[in-house]
Amino acid sequence: MFSNFTSIFVATLAQFILSFIWYTFLFGDLWGKIHGFDRKSKKEQESMQKEMFPLLAVQMLMTFVTTTVLALFFAELPSTWHAYGAAGWLWLGFVAPTQVASVIFGGTENKWVTRKILVMSGASLVNFMTAAFVLSSM
Repeated sequence: MFSNFTSIFVATLAQFILSFIWYTFLFGDLWGKIHGFDRKSKKEQESMQKEMFPLLAVQMLMTFVTTTVLALFFAELPSTWHAYGAAGWLWLGFVAPTQVASVIFGGTENKWVTRKILVMSGASLVNFMTAAFVLSSM
């Protein structure tokens, strides 16, 4: 299943694009409210957006690392396993619980906890399934 770094790169890029769509067009307004972005002045918002680019580079690197680990894991799966099932179980066992804990103990206002968990966990599940698709297809 794991064939080359091209598939890892394509899967990483696909996840990054999907995350951009997820956190801007699909849930951008809600995400902005959760983090108080909507209460900031235009000048503060623009400043925050400019400061975000180095963080996006770090996120791209972390997505690449996660995708590489998934590819290595998929390569060792017995033939009876499928990449989607493995990705789903890995997400359920490791990613979702970590994200839930980070929201609960990360200072999120109580009124936003459930919605933030759903947005974050939903994005990571979509990303894991995207990686499974690309890695198992190439």
